[in-house]
Amino acid sequence: MKSLRDVTSKSAVILMAGILLAFSVLIYVGVEVLLDRYVDGRLMALAETIAKIVEQHPNILEESNEERSLATERIQRNTEQQGFQGVTHSIRIYSSDGRLVWRVSDTVPQQSVAGWVIEQVRSGNPVYESAQATDGTTARHLYISIPRYGQLRYVLQAETSLRRYRNTMKSLLILLTIGSGAMLLVAWIGSRWLAQKVLTPIAMLSVSAETISEVELGKRLTLESPYQELLQLAQAFNSVMDRFQRNVESQRRFIDHAAHELRTPLTIMQGNLEVALLKARTAEEYRDVVINNLEQVGRLIALKRALLTLAKFSGDKPPVYLAPLALEPLIHDVVAELTILFDECRIKLSFESQSVPPVLGDAQWLKQALINLLDNALRYTPSGGAVTVRLQTAGEGIALTVEDTGHGIEPEHLPHLFERFYRTDRGRAKDSGGTGLGLAIVKEIVEAHGGSISVTSQVDKGSSFTLRLPASTHQTIPA
Repeated sequence: MKSLRDVTSKSAVILMAGILLAFSVLIYVGVEVLLDRYVDGRLMALAETIAKIVEQHPNILEESNEERSLATERIQRNTEQQGFQGVTHSIRIYSSDGRLVWRVSDTVPQQSVAGWVIEQVRSGNPVYESAQATDGTTARHLYISIPRYGQLRYVLQAETSLRRYRNTMKSLLILLTIGSGAMLLVAWIGSRWLAQKVLTPIAMLSVSAETISEVELGKRLTLESPYQELLQLAQAFNSVMDRFQRNVESQRRFIDHAAHELRTPLTIMQGNLEVALLKARTAEEYRDVVINNLEQVGRLIALKRALLTLAKFSGDKPPVYLAPLALEPLIHDVVAELTILFDECRIKLSFESQSVPPVLGDAQWLKQALINLLDNALRYTPSGGAVTVRLQTAGEGIALTVEDTGHGIEPEHLPHLFERFYRTDRGRAKDSGGTGLGLAIVKEIVEAHGGSISVTSQVDKGSSFTLRLPASTHQTIPA
């Protein structure tokens, strides 16, 4: 497995190497271009100086050898006064037909000039070229015209050695290489140090996290770091641990309650069977035992179904399919199905509806939620009471309310009503055979639909449970 520190260091060095390479190439090419312009500019200034002298003294090239030597000294003195001392250069002058007629010195021996050069110069264009010198270095040549009476009289060649130029470029290349190597070394060391400094707190977090066990879920990580991102990482980890601890504790309570709920009917069934086997019983007595045990089996089956439903909603993807759904027909069907049951208990069940938009919902699960709420109202509403289902708009969504005229719920119970296996006073229910999971299932269903549930209640006046669901955007959206 790769080390983050090594990857960080290598990445930093590779990035720095790329930057240094690009920078070095840019500097080298830039300096080369600038030096080329500088050499050509100096060469042009030298050539123009000599050409001016020759123009001012047109017969200088036709004098005797002694006078020509004096002229040569004069030209050299003038070039030095123009600032060309210390420069390795030479001057040659050719006739219009390309023959050498005068020279100061020879860096690259040359007795004639090419015809194409003369044609270019005759057209008034200066000509630059490079040639190999006798010492192995390169020399730079410049050809310009020296006119007389508007016609080409001579071709002046100014030449300078590029030895210093080449030495300068070589020194620059060495300097860039050494400098880049030193910077890469510094980058490698610096990146390793920085990676170590940044990753040390993470390593400490890792060690601390490994020490957290199931019996120490309340333990939290502490980190002293100047870096905001690392502090946020520690806070995020602690937040995850908070949620994890709450989930674990909730699961523990759920398992304890489920075990308790399962134990009660099983204990009753075991007791009934043991008592029935203590002595011979009549057929009627055995029938009562079987009936009682069947009731407990029915309770176990109902509990099993509720537990399976909650298990489905405990995952990351609740088993709902959200699609545009009209609630009014669904509620009409549920109310019609349960009216007979409410009539048997002498409780009036009614439905009041306003025009509401469709919601994003799963018909099967919303129907289950409504049945659970009506079953809860039926259990806690005395004979002669009334249960009303209301459907109305609420902001950008809808509100579905189940209101009863039952015993009501004490304020201390309201915050816990939707907890699993939570029950209020069992004696207030006409039928205490519930599992204590009905309202918890309603809450899971509603939240899976992106909604919420709330309750208001007054003792001896009744309770009101309200589901709030978002309106549909007319799209079919899988949950």
